[in-house]
Amino acid sequence: MDDQTLLMLRDQVGGIMLGTVFLFIGLAACGIALIRRGATGRLLVLQGIFSSMYGTRILAQAPTAFNMLPRSTWSSRPYVVWIITFLLIIPAVLFWLELSRGKLRRLLLITVIAASVFGVAGVCSTLISGSPKRFMPFNNLLGVWTLSLLAVVTAVPSLAKRFLVIQSRVATFGVLIFAAAALHSNLRDFLRLPSYPALEPFAFAVLIVSLGYLAAQSIFADERRLLSIESELAIAREIQASILPHGAPELKHLRINAAYHPMTAVAGDFYEFISVDQHRIGFLIADVSGHGVPAALISAMIKVAMQSLVSFAHDPPEVLRRLNGILFGQLQDQFVTAAYLWLDTEIHQGLYSAAGHPPLLRWSDGKLERIESNGLVIGIKPDSEYPIREIPIHPGDRFLLYTDGVVESENSAGEFFGDRKLEEIVRSDQSLPPSRLSEQILSGISHWRLDSAPQQDDITLIIADVV
Repeated sequence: MDDQTLLMLRDQVGGIMLGTVFLFIGLAACGIALIRRGATGRLLVLQGIFSSMYGTRILAQAPTAFNMLPRSTWSSRPYVVWIITFLLIIPAVLFWLELSRGKLRRLLLITVIAASVFGVAGVCSTLISGSPKRFMPFNNLLGVWTLSLLAVVTAVPSLAKRFLVIQSRVATFGVLIFAAAALHSNLRDFLRLPSYPALEPFAFAVLIVSLGYLAAQSIFADERRLLSIESELAIAREIQASILPHGAPELKHLRINAAYHPMTAVAGDFYEFISVDQHRIGFLIADVSGHGVPAALISAMIKVAMQSLVSFAHDPPEVLRRLNGILFGQLQDQFVTAAYLWLDTEIHQGLYSAAGHPPLLRWSDGKLERIESNGLVIGIKPDSEYPIREIPIHPGDRFLLYTDGVVESENSAGEFFGDRKLEEIVRSDQSLPPSRLSEQILSGISHWRLDSAPQQDDITLIIADVV
């Protein structure tokens, strides 16, 4: 290299290093955002785009760095600088839009719209005319306006508390330093101020560090909220587990098994056994619309309500009618499907009623029967009535109650598991005990859905064999 080339490289090495660092930080932030969700992910993406664009502009301003590209691209170097200058304000304003609220959010939204309009117009004009002069003053004014607005809001504690989601002294310091440098750069030509080429890159480095700190604050705040939610869900899971039967009752002429698989930590499915003696027992199964904590709270309400209905255990329509009366008006926009089966092995009689629930399956004498006795779902009308089905029972009969999560499990093609698949499994081997049949059904659903696919609904089933 000759002395002139070495001198030029020495003058540009600082900018090349800073541009490379800013570009790397931006790409790293975008990479981290790929594994984040929600507002924090958006903040990282916007910070990454902003930093990458600024770093690219610094590299484009250094001829030595740009000359490493193919010679055919060298003439486009000033256009890269101008285009980034026009568009750089957009991700910056969007970043602060994510952190703002109230009137500040509305002002920034108007600003980003104006920046987009002038940015696109400036880029088009520059590409057509070869000069950025026509729209660059508008871009500079928007930059001055935005930086002045953010500097005031972040610097005044009362305004920061009112209009910013997160308040940070580090972010305030970074914004003020960069605002001062950028305002100097934008107003330098108008006010004939002295030039300090290293001022703005240095201030931008301070800003990137402060914004990174702000994004980290947001990430840690999210993590704390998630940990708090996880802790509360664990408690909710324990509470819900405590309201479900701890095991199947053992009766003289019945073999019973229940399977309960919630989609999330807590669920809207519920079941209950009301065992009167060695010959008589009631089975309740219910499915609250929706999922998660709201549905689980209603399940807890059903548990409490059932405690007051033990004296009506032998009367399925009355159980559902009174349960509806208790829950009506308490469910908000949700509803409950339910089914109640009463079995009396001493007089060989079964009674069944349901409220908008999937049918009861009964295997008897080598035939599988679908028994329906549906009234309105619980929570629709305060005075609903529920029809009853009388079912003669004999040794060898098998009864299956289930929620719609069983038959509505979807495969990758969006096809339901369906009644036919369920009935095929029930028919396949009547010698299986209830616990093994439950395993077969759940395994069939899992294979239908593919083990890697998420469960789409809560799954509950009860199997009772008469022996």
